[in-house]
Amino acid sequence: MSLAAATREAVRRRPFLHAALRAGVVNYTAAARFLADEVGDDTDAVSTALNRFADEMPDYRADARDARVVMRSGLGESDDDPLLVVGDVGFSPDRGSLTAVVATGDVDAAALSHVVARLATTEVDIVAAAVAESLVVVVERRDGANAVRAVEDALDSVPEFGGP
Repeated sequence: MSLAAATREAVRRRPFLHAALRAGVVNYTAAARFLADEVGDDTDAVSTALNRFADEMPDYRADARDARVVMRSGLGESDDDPLLVVGDVGFSPDRGSLTAVVATGDVDAAALSHVVARLATTEVDIVAAAVAESLVVVVERRDGANAVRAVEDALDSVPEFGGP
Protein backbone atom coordinates (compact mmCIF):
# COMPACT_ATOMS: atom_id res chain seq x y z
CA MET A 1 0.00 0.00 0.00
CA SER A 2 1.34 3.44 -0.87
CA LEU A 3 1.98 6.08 1.77
CA ALA A 4 -0.92 8.15 0.36
CA ALA A 5 -3.31 5.16 0.59
CA ALA A 6 -2.12 4.31 4.11
CA THR A 7 -2.62 7.93 5.16
CA ARG A 8 -6.16 7.99 3.76
CA GLU A 9 -7.05 4.77 5.56
CA ALA A 10 -5.62 6.10 8.83
CA VAL A 11 -7.73 9.24 8.47
CA ARG A 12 -10.88 7.22 7.71
CA ARG A 13 -10.35 5.31 10.97
CA ARG A 14 -10.51 8.66 12.79
CA PRO A 15 -13.74 10.48 11.90
CA PHE A 16 -12.69 13.54 13.93
CA LEU A 17 -9.61 13.97 11.72
CA HIS A 18 -11.65 13.37 8.55
CA ALA A 19 -14.10 16.10 9.58
CA ALA A 20 -11.26 18.47 10.50
CA LEU A 21 -9.60 17.93 7.11
CA ARG A 22 -12.90 18.71 5.37
CA ALA A 23 -13.28 21.83 7.50
CA GLY A 24 -9.76 22.99 6.67
CA VAL A 25 -8.69 23.32 10.30
CA VAL A 26 -5.82 20.83 10.43
CA ASN A 27 -2.16 21.56 11.03
CA TYR A 28 -0.84 18.96 8.58
CA THR A 29 2.52 18.55 10.31
CA ALA A 30 0.88 17.95 13.69
CA ALA A 31 -1.58 15.50 12.13
CA ALA A 32 1.31 13.70 10.40
CA ARG A 33 3.08 13.35 13.77
CA PHE A 34 -0.17 12.04 15.26
CA LEU A 35 -0.37 9.35 12.54
CA ALA A 36 3.37 8.55 12.55
CA ASP A 37 3.15 5.22 14.39
CA GLU A 38 0.60 3.91 11.93
CA VAL A 39 1.61 5.49 8.64
CA GLY A 40 5.31 6.26 8.90
CA ASP A 41 7.59 8.77 10.51
CA ASP A 42 8.34 10.81 7.38
CA THR A 43 6.18 13.72 8.55
CA ASP A 44 6.82 15.76 5.42
CA ALA A 45 5.54 12.99 3.14
CA VAL A 46 2.53 12.24 5.37
CA SER A 47 1.78 15.96 5.66
CA THR A 48 1.78 16.23 1.87
CA ALA A 49 -0.51 13.19 1.60
CA LEU A 50 -2.90 14.76 4.12
CA ASN A 51 -2.91 18.04 2.20
CA ARG A 52 -3.69 16.28 -1.08
CA PHE A 53 -6.40 14.19 0.55
CA ALA A 54 -8.00 17.32 2.01
CA ASP A 55 -7.92 19.02 -1.40
CA GLU A 56 -10.00 16.16 -2.86
CA MET A 57 -12.68 16.35 -0.16
CA PRO A 58 -15.87 18.35 -0.48
CA ASP A 59 -16.04 21.38 1.76
CA TYR A 60 -17.39 20.82 5.25
CA ARG A 61 -21.06 21.71 5.46
CA ALA A 62 -23.49 21.53 8.31
CA ASP A 63 -27.21 22.12 8.15
CA ALA A 64 -29.83 22.75 10.79
CA ARG A 65 -32.43 20.03 11.16
CA ASP A 66 -36.10 20.79 11.66
CA ALA A 67 -36.86 18.74 14.76
CA ARG A 68 -38.83 19.13 17.97
CA VAL A 69 -36.97 18.07 21.11
CA VAL A 70 -38.71 17.06 24.33
CA MET A 71 -37.64 15.43 27.58
CA ARG A 72 -39.45 12.47 29.18
CA SER A 73 -38.52 11.62 32.75
CA GLY A 74 -39.07 8.47 34.76
CA LEU A 75 -37.88 5.83 32.30
CA GLY A 76 -36.64 2.46 33.44
CA GLU A 77 -35.89 -0.94 31.98
CA SER A 78 -39.15 -2.67 31.13
CA ASP A 79 -40.85 -4.48 28.27
CA ASP A 80 -44.22 -2.91 29.12
CA ASP A 81 -45.03 -0.41 26.32
CA PRO A 82 -41.40 0.76 25.86
CA LEU A 83 -40.50 4.14 24.42
CA LEU A 84 -37.22 2.65 23.17
CA VAL A 85 -35.91 -0.87 22.67
CA VAL A 86 -32.22 -1.49 22.03
CA GLY A 87 -31.39 -5.15 21.56
CA ASP A 88 -33.35 -7.00 24.22
CA VAL A 89 -33.63 -4.04 26.61
CA GLY A 90 -36.72 -1.86 26.64
CA PHE A 91 -37.07 1.52 28.35
CA SER A 92 -40.59 2.39 29.47
CA PRO A 93 -42.11 5.48 31.10
CA ASP A 94 -42.93 5.43 34.82
CA ARG A 95 -40.48 2.59 35.50
CA GLY A 96 -37.37 4.27 36.87
CA SER A 97 -35.14 7.29 37.20
CA LEU A 98 -33.78 7.70 33.67
CA THR A 99 -34.59 10.51 31.26
CA ALA A 100 -35.23 10.25 27.52
CA VAL A 101 -34.55 13.08 25.12
CA VAL A 102 -36.80 12.58 22.10
CA ALA A 103 -36.36 14.45 18.82
CA THR A 104 -39.02 14.13 16.14
CA GLY A 105 -38.85 15.55 12.65
CA ASP A 106 -35.83 15.62 10.36
CA VAL A 107 -33.72 13.00 12.13
CA ASP A 108 -31.57 10.20 10.74
CA ALA A 109 -28.38 8.27 11.45
CA ALA A 110 -26.19 11.31 10.67
CA ALA A 111 -28.14 13.34 13.22
CA LEU A 112 -27.80 10.56 15.81
CA SER A 113 -24.06 10.36 15.20
CA HIS A 114 -23.70 14.10 15.71
CA VAL A 115 -25.93 14.04 18.82
CA VAL A 116 -23.85 11.24 20.37
CA ALA A 117 -20.62 13.13 19.65
CA ARG A 118 -22.08 16.35 21.05
CA LEU A 119 -23.22 14.62 24.23
CA ALA A 120 -19.73 13.17 24.63
CA THR A 121 -18.20 16.66 24.47
CA THR A 122 -20.53 17.79 27.26
CA GLU A 123 -19.66 14.69 29.29
CA VAL A 124 -23.21 13.36 29.30
CA ASP A 125 -23.17 9.57 29.50
CA ILE A 126 -25.65 7.83 27.24
CA VAL A 127 -27.48 4.79 28.58
CA ALA A 128 -29.12 3.94 25.24
CA ALA A 129 -29.73 5.62 21.88
CA ALA A 130 -31.46 4.87 18.59
CA VAL A 131 -33.09 6.51 15.61
CA ALA A 132 -35.97 5.46 13.36
CA GLU A 133 -38.98 7.76 13.08
CA SER A 134 -37.66 9.60 16.13
CA LEU A 135 -34.25 10.06 17.65
CA VAL A 136 -34.09 8.94 21.29
CA VAL A 137 -31.24 9.13 23.77
CA VAL A 138 -31.61 7.85 27.31
CA VAL A 139 -29.49 9.47 30.01
CA GLU A 140 -29.35 9.64 33.79
CA ARG A 141 -31.94 11.98 35.31
CA ARG A 142 -29.35 14.50 36.53
CA ASP A 143 -28.13 14.90 32.92
CA GLY A 144 -31.58 15.50 31.41
CA ALA A 145 -31.52 19.30 31.07
CA ASN A 146 -27.93 19.35 29.75
CA ALA A 147 -28.81 16.56 27.31
CA VAL A 148 -31.79 18.51 25.94
CA ARG A 149 -29.62 21.58 25.34
CA ALA A 150 -26.89 19.47 23.73
CA VAL A 151 -29.34 17.64 21.45
CA GLU A 152 -30.96 20.92 20.36
CA ASP A 153 -27.53 22.41 19.71
CA ALA A 154 -26.36 19.34 17.77
CA LEU A 155 -29.46 19.34 15.56
CA ASP A 156 -28.73 22.96 14.63
CA SER A 157 -25.51 21.92 12.88
CA VAL A 158 -25.54 18.32 11.59
CA PRO A 159 -22.59 17.83 9.22
CA GLU A 160 -23.15 16.41 5.79
CA PHE A 161 -21.21 13.22 5.26
CA GLY A 162 -19.53 12.29 2.06
CA GLY A 163 -16.37 12.71 0.15
CA PRO A 164 -13.37 10.49 -0.39
